[in-house]
Amino acid sequence: MTPEALYELLKKVQEPKGYFFSDDAERVSELMKALLTNKERYGYMVCPCRLAAGDIEKDRDIICPCAYRAGDVAEFGSCYCNLYVSKDWKDGKIPREYVPERRPAEKIF
Repeated sequence: MTPEALYELLKKVQEPKGYFFSDDAERVSELMKALLTNKERYGYMVCPCRLAAGDIEKDRDIICPCAYRAGDVAEFGSCYCNLYVSKDWKDGKIPREYVPERRPAEKIF
């Protein structure tokens, strides 16, 4: 799969749920490539912004879209990676703030 094909697939699935891609096309492209690299490396698309253990059970919470996306987008308008954003964030209606790491320290390797 190409990064462009992944983008189109995820866009079609996520936008109806209220999750949009950031308007930073270069960043989104880099993240699409990194997700595909992680799929090749681990067998699943683990978040490229976090350190993976390489064990699907240990990484389950950071398989994209991660378990923290909904809370991040609800509170900050963006997920930790700035890949998925709310419509208000995308439209510039809310400030683009730093999104802190929500993953518990004991899960970070």
